[in-house]
Amino acid sequence: MTPLQVSPPVKSLSGSFLNPIHQKFESPLPGGHRKPSKSDDNDFGFGSPPNSGSGPANNVVVNHSSRAAPGPPSPRYGPTVIAPPPMNTVEPLPFFRDVPVSERPNLFLRKLQLCCFHFDFTDTLKSMREKEIKRQTLLELVDFIQSGSGKITENCQEEMIKMVSVNIFRCLPPHEKTGQEPTDPEEDEPYLEPSWPHLQLVYELLLRYVVMSDTDTKVAKRYVDHSFVLKLLDLFDSEDPREREYLKTILHRIYGKFMVHRPFIRKAINNIFYRFIYETERHSGIGELLEILGSIINGFALPMKEEHKLFLVRALIPLHKPKQISVYHHQLSYCIIQFVEKDYKLADTVIRGLLKYWPVTNCQKEVLFLGELEEVLEATQSAEFQRCMVPLFRQIARCLTSSHFQVAERALFLWNNEHIVGLIAQNRTVVLPIIFEALEKNIQSHWNQAVHGLSVNVRKMFLDMDTELFEVCQRQYAEKESRARDVEEQRELTWKRLADVAAQRGGEDMITV
Repeated sequence: MTPLQVSPPVKSLSGSFLNPIHQKFESPLPGGHRKPSKSDDNDFGFGSPPNSGSGPANNVVVNHSSRAAPGPPSPRYGPTVIAPPPMNTVEPLPFFRDVPVSERPNLFLRKLQLCCFHFDFTDTLKSMREKEIKRQTLLELVDFIQSGSGKITENCQEEMIKMVSVNIFRCLPPHEKTGQEPTDPEEDEPYLEPSWPHLQLVYELLLRYVVMSDTDTKVAKRYVDHSFVLKLLDLFDSEDPREREYLKTILHRIYGKFMVHRPFIRKAINNIFYRFIYETERHSGIGELLEILGSIINGFALPMKEEHKLFLVRALIPLHKPKQISVYHHQLSYCIIQFVEKDYKLADTVIRGLLKYWPVTNCQKEVLFLGELEEVLEATQSAEFQRCMVPLFRQIARCLTSSHFQVAERALFLWNNEHIVGLIAQNRTVVLPIIFEALEKNIQSHWNQAVHGLSVNVRKMFLDMDTELFEVCQRQYAEKESRARDVEEQRELTWKRLADVAAQRGGEDMITV
């Protein structure tokens, strides 16, 4: 499965970290970038950022009276943090390269304070200068973190996570549609976050911090804690696809780097799925969460833990129930196949789960189920196939005679798969009697020519496979049809007798149809 890529429009932000979806997670992720060499003038852990050419000569700082001044710095920083200016005043701040090394820690903290200031993006003409100043400041912070010139002290890490939290953790706007209404992601215009010019850079800063090789997880986990992760997961309900892409990449990296958080993240995602399936049936980020889980499942060690099997049965299989499955079915199917490929004995469980949630009146959903079923059967061994083949082919027989030609056609396409044909051939004495009637009815009366032609081909395939069995099934079908005709004739005769008796007793009062 090819993961989606985040492509920030800002030229200076690299996308090299945004393709981690297929890495395995039973062990920590390896570093994905080169660690620059440290120079002699970076003893305090800060270096001059590269000149991106997009920032102004100065930046500004805004003080909030309710925000306490940062605590004392680490001894390695030396000087005390500079006191911020009065409340709501905007004053220029130099770039890191324009101040002595000893003052860079204070400047870093002051820039973080500036980025905690919020602006109203519903009015594009309001505070234009201040918005641009904050954007350029965020750009400089991203470039500074990306440079990897030295370690950032614990005090600066704490303030940075606070700044990130202030910007990204917010109340999401309500969804315009309820979960009971069908949605089409290709037709519906998603809500785009107005503050994205700032929000994107904050997410980029967080991503750089998480993937940075110098980030010590023992220190970082104090700030990137369970509460932070839960709030991050809440944001997956954002309707803005750009934000969900960043969230997907960041959470994926957190899962890979912070091993202590892995069980908690899996459980939290489970809870989101449970609420979506059994309560709301409305969530914007199910596809992104499943994409993360796809690579997590790929890294599960064997033999598979009971916890992981329960996740399959209680969360993944019931995700076939909601109406809007088409939005995330590709990612869901990938996760399901990963389980079957990891442990082929789970094929019977998966197939019976699909049959349990098989749609009755939703033809497009049936087509999706048949496609997923083919992928599962391709990874199914003979023993597991035999356990579920009777209920499975009863359902396939119903699909074969569907009046919706796409459903019937997709079911007949199963016979194009060599592995599935091999399983059917081994168990033809059970399979053919179940589907023979459906094939005959298609040949005799189905309105679609493509379905008619495919049914003829499948019928011929069984005839070549076992002529004797085919003739037995043909005789049984002919006998069944003959009995059905006899029953129908008897029924007509009975009604005729009743009509005659009624006519003799008083035809004028008889109601005929």
